[in-house]
Amino acid sequence: MDQLKSNILVVEDEPKVASFLERGLEENGFNVTIAQDGNQGRMKFDNGIFDAIVLDVNLPYKNGIELCNEIRETNQKIPVLMLTALGTTEDKLLGFEAGADDYLLKPFEFRELLARLRALLKRVAAVEKDGDVLKFQDLEMNLQSYEVIRAGKKIDLTQKEFALLEYLLRNHGRVLSRADIAEKVWDINFDTGTNVIDVYVNFLRKKIDKDFSPKLIHTQTGVGYILKVGKE
Repeated sequence: MDQLKSNILVVEDEPKVASFLERGLEENGFNVTIAQDGNQGRMKFDNGIFDAIVLDVNLPYKNGIELCNEIRETNQKIPVLMLTALGTTEDKLLGFEAGADDYLLKPFEFRELLARLRALLKRVAAVEKDGDVLKFQDLEMNLQSYEVIRAGKKIDLTQKEFALLEYLLRNHGRVLSRADIAEKVWDINFDTGTNVIDVYVNFLRKKIDKDFSPKLIHTQTGVGYILKVGKE
C-alpha cells in the first residue's frame, strides 16, 4: 500500500482537533475525509473507499464504540485508530472489544498518531503482499484473503487479533514474551504496565480454542505465550 495514496477517514466532532488532524495528515501525503459525528462517519464510510479510520470515541448521535462495532460487521480488515480522553484499562478494553486496532489518549502528539497510523497501514500492506497460507494442526490462515479457518469453521478476527495469531503461527513451538509480542504485533514500544496483550490473547483464545480441541494457545508462566498442541 502506497502511503501517498492512502485515504484516511477522520471522525472527530471537535473542529480544532479535526482541522489539526486534516492539516497534519495531508502534509504527510494522506488524502483526508472529515466526518463530524457518528452518523456522518457511517455515511461517509459506506460511500467511500478508505485505507484506515481515525475515530474519536465521544461523538454526537452515535459514539465511536457503536460506529466501530457497525464497521466491523461489514469490514474486519480496515485499521481503526481510536482517540479518547478516557484512559482507564476498562475504557481501552471497550474500544478493543469493539474492534479498534490501536488506542491513543488525548491530548496526544501528532508524531505519535502518525507513527501508529503508519504502523497499522504497514501491517495491512504486509498481509496484502504475502500470499502464503499458514497452517498448524487444523488451524489455517490465508494471508491474502484474510481468512482464518479451524476444523472447517470460519473464524472472524479483528486486524489486531489476526496480526497476533499470525505471529503465533509463524513462531509455533516457541515461547513468545510480552515484549516480543508488543514489538512485533504493535510495531511500537508498548506500555508494559497495562494488561492489553494478555487481554488480546484471551480474546484470541475464545475464538480459536474455546469450541475446539486440542487447545493451541498456552501460557508459559512468567514468560509469555506459545502456540502448541496441549491439554490446557
